[in-house]
Amino acid sequence: MTCRVIQALADISDAYDAILCDLWGCYHNGLEPYAAAVDACRAFRAKGGLVILLTNAPRPGPSVKVFLDQMGAPENSYDAIVSSGGACQAALEDGLHGGRYHYVGPDRDTHMLEDVGLADTPLVDATAILLTGLRDDRVETPADYAGEIADWKARGLPVLCANPDIQVDRGEARLWCAGAIAQDYEHAGGELVWFGKPHGPIYQRAMTVLGEVSQKPIPQSRVLAIGDGIKTDVPGGLAAGFDTLFVTGGLSAEELGADVENPDPALLDTYLRSVDLAPQFAIGRLR
Repeated sequence: MTCRVIQALADISDAYDAILCDLWGCYHNGLEPYAAAVDACRAFRAKGGLVILLTNAPRPGPSVKVFLDQMGAPENSYDAIVSSGGACQAALEDGLHGGRYHYVGPDRDTHMLEDVGLADTPLVDATAILLTGLRDDRVETPADYAGEIADWKARGLPVLCANPDIQVDRGEARLWCAGAIAQDYEHAGGELVWFGKPHGPIYQRAMTVLGEVSQKPIPQSRVLAIGDGIKTDVPGGLAAGFDTLFVTGGLSAEELGADVENPDPALLDTYLRSVDLAPQFAIGRLR
């Protein structure tokens, strides 16, 4: 087995000057921070390391910070936030794909348009779809959007997906994300513009922000990517050339044994082979 199972971030942290840490499933559960993960980030910073929170949240960094503040996440546990929503909003401001966007997502994220002086465009007049998520992820599934997907395809509208995640866990509930609808649109032959993990530009942006925070060059070999998303965080980190720590107790917990804190090595090996991925490290929960 090539993936080393570790018990704590401190087991390997001396090899890195910075971490790119996923939020949902690693740092928090959607309702509150994981105390052990917060402690791990604080300890890493205390020894001089830098923590960049790298998230597929469909909202810009300042809005993510407000969300973290509301759930009680301490500011001294991270140095900066890089979000897929921030990257998407910059593209909206630049007028990507015509600048007239029909919004699809929950009411709480309409500020993605409003922040840059835009408004929701009626579908008949739109040049693109801005997709941030399901309108009500508590009751809806991607199947509820099949009719709209067919309509978007018939109109030839590109979809700008502000959150490539397929699912996230909020407390004990597993919820669908924008990436699931976008994936269905791509399968239908529609044009997609993806923002966030696992796509390369978000990692380039993270390294730019890291350089701004550190005020000195940090080699890619000294940066560790951390995440629980086997379709986003892990392939994204590896493809971008970072050593990657797979947090197995998140979205993949059910596949890796009864003890969420400690993945079964044999099950982990089989699972990683089945998805054809080879992260350098794995841990049950970030701690």
